Amino acid sequence: MQQLLQQIASCQVCSDFLPLGARPIVTASPKSKIMIVGQAPGLAVHQSGIPWDDKSGDNLRQWLQVDKLTFYDPDQIALVPMGFCYPGKGKSGDLPPRKECALLWHQRMLEYMPKIKLIILVGQYAQRYYLGGRTCRTLSETVRHFEDYLPRYFVLPHPSPRNNIWKTKNEWFSQSVLPILQSTVKEILQPTDT
Repeated sequence: MQQLLQQIASCQVCSDFLPLGARPIVTASPKSKIMIVGQAPGLAVHQSGIPWDDKSGDNLRQWLQVDKLTFYDPDQIALVPMGFCYPGKGKSGDLPPRKECALLWHQRMLEYMPKIKLIILVGQYAQRYYLGGRTCRTLSETVRHFEDYLPRYFVLPHPSPRNNIWKTKNEWFSQSVLPILQSTVKEILQPTDT
């Protein structure tokens, strides 16, 4: 796994298309129990080099009910975005994640993480890649039917502050989805006596 992470860290496959160059940001361990698949690092994360080091990360940790110590412990949680590098700005927010990363690295990483019990798919890019035709017509419908993808996958909208309006309009998310997400994560991460 360490060798693979070093290969990822030095990856330059799509650097010509990245406005700030390649800076792959990913964390994982052979002991990881949960893998969170997001979109791609934003500008703040590109600058800090720490995954989910922004308001979206704060929201995600709140949704999961995990502290930063647990969240950033790769033996607990692997943070593997669809695109490992900052893709640049688009007309309305960041550009979509580059497609090369998932195809090149995701399966290889999963082979080194045999203890993964849950893959949390954050946003439509991760959901389309991992679930393919099993997604619903809209992201809201996919998230509303989250139980259809358990126990392997848990689907979430992106926790960006931009989605606060969506969260307010869809109260069922906080009432029905988050409690099950939190209990599932807590059960997986609780220490074992083995």
